[in-house]
Amino acid sequence: MLVLVVALTTVIGRHPIPPEHLPYERLDLSRPLGLATGFQLAALRDDPLLCRGVLELSALQTRPIESRRTGPFCGLLNAVEVQRSTVPYSGAVRVTCPVAAALYLWEREVVAPAADRHLGSPLARIDHLGTYSCRRIGGGPTGRPSQHATANAIDIAGFRLADGRRVTLLDGWDGSPGERAFLREIRDGACGLFRAVLGPDYNAAHRDHFHLDMGPHGVCR
Repeated sequence: MLVLVVALTTVIGRHPIPPEHLPYERLDLSRPLGLATGFQLAALRDDPLLCRGVLELSALQTRPIESRRTGPFCGLLNAVEVQRSTVPYSGAVRVTCPVAAALYLWEREVVAPAADRHLGSPLARIDHLGTYSCRRIGGGPTGRPSQHATANAIDIAGFRLADGRRVTLLDGWDGSPGERAFLREIRDGACGLFRAVLGPDYNAAHRDHFHLDMGPHGVCR
């Protein structure tokens, strides 16, 4: 055992473990994805100052949104507006700070490489259906508040490519082999960054979009 400990210490000393693989390291959005990226993102959920600091040190450009309550369980808390990212979005992106950080990593490290690999064209735009919406899950009068009620979620509907093509969840989930592979890879990649990822495999209500959030409940479907 002593020999093993000495050997491991020597190896680590000569080859330091990259910080993206260490859960106790602070998230740096310029780094590639690592074994601990999900843990580092999770640390932002309960620490607004840490999250804002992470965004400020990154290439992602955001504008803080003043926190305010808009209903019994609704409001914009620890939210930002994304002003410039690696690709544009179809509409304004106003989300919580942790969602903005996870989105930035997802689009750069997961979606863009998958588009090149499976579709043969660079990613040009991400189309979404909305972020903040003061409602309960399913839109009914009862049930848990939706993560959209606090801008802690975004619904992704499709992707524009540099060659002019558009890949949507509605048509592409059971579309060409390239579209199917692309959408499933980016769904799986999102599961390592967001707390909840819901898509067409979850239920009919999500047949046309990925729901991505940083709420308390972990699910990947």
